[in-house]
Amino acid sequence: MALDYGRSRIGVAVSDPTRMIASPHSTISNAGEPTEPPAALLALLADLGATTVVLGIPLQMDGTAGDMAQETREFGRRLAEATAIPIVEWDERLTSAGAERTLREAGASRRKRRDKASVDRLAAAMVLRAYLASNG
Repeated sequence: MALDYGRSRIGVAVSDPTRMIASPHSTISNAGEPTEPPAALLALLADLGATTVVLGIPLQMDGTAGDMAQETREFGRRLAEATAIPIVEWDERLTSAGAERTLREAGASRRKRRDKASVDRLAAAMVLRAYLASNG
């Protein structure tokens, strides 16, 4: 499973059992304490039997970790404590822009491309695809 963490929403992507295909799955509301894993996410992890979580870290273009990257890492730390599932950090630079471009190239309507939940799910899938491709 991969997560695209955000203060408002968390995009979720999952792989098939063979770990060959990464697919957008859902978006979880992140309305509570920003770095506290939402109950809906904890339930989804349990329901899907996730064994690893790939967490997209929004590094700056020069590779350094800014405030959002630090917040995302704190979220990952708390998620690991709450679930005991290994968290793998993954550089997610430009995945949201790539997700928007993918939607545009697929002929998605302007409304669909502006749907932040769709972009978050697709960005999570892009993180998971990159992870699976490098660990295949």
